[in-house]
Amino acid sequence: MEITQTGTGTSARSVPSGSSLSSDFDTFLKMLTTQMKNQDPLNPIDSGDYAVQLATFSGVEQQTRTNQLLETMQAQFGLLGMAQMSGWVGHEARAEMPMQVAAGAPVSLAPNPARGADRVVLVVMDADGTVVNRVDLAPDTTELDWTPVDVEGAPLPDGTYDVSLENYQGETRLEPSPVEVYGRILEVRGGTEGLMLMMAGGAEIPVSAVTALRE
Repeated sequence: MEITQTGTGTSARSVPSGSSLSSDFDTFLKMLTTQMKNQDPLNPIDSGDYAVQLATFSGVEQQTRTNQLLETMQAQFGLLGMAQMSGWVGHEARAEMPMQVAAGAPVSLAPNPARGADRVVLVVMDADGTVVNRVDLAPDTTELDWTPVDVEGAPLPDGTYDVSLENYQGETRLEPSPVEVYGRILEVRGGTEGLMLMMAGGAEIPVSAVTALRE
């Protein structure tokens, strides 16, 4: 198990690269020099205009340095965040993600029944979207260690399955609700959308999606 960085988190507004701004800066300098050489000696450019252009010149240079500093800080913050998350590797995180079935071992689930529901049904679907089991649960079920079996009671083949919850109030079907699943964290990665957790079975979830953590 390893901590891998594939990128650094960024804010919603992208920052131009230092090399891009440096190129613009050099172009600006050349244009200003050419303008000074080619001005009409009988009608020279007003000194106030030069002052404005030089102020802009200074602003471009400052922006270049500022954005180079931001890029460095972003990289450092990304590494710091990954170092802080290293302790999560090997633990189990709870989040909305596919259920991983391996060797028939029980899977820890956390259903979220809809408010007012008096009957709830756990729906299990395979990778093809086929319903392989429907399990009636008590309406107040919030934690469940479920042995993965099909509708006939036979063990489900190893693989990933989607789980959801159907909610009913009397004969009225309410909105479905999610079922959170516990999964083993194998790796922490940095990306353009922030820190991501690589889970056993191949699921990839953002750190912000985790609602519980256990050994």
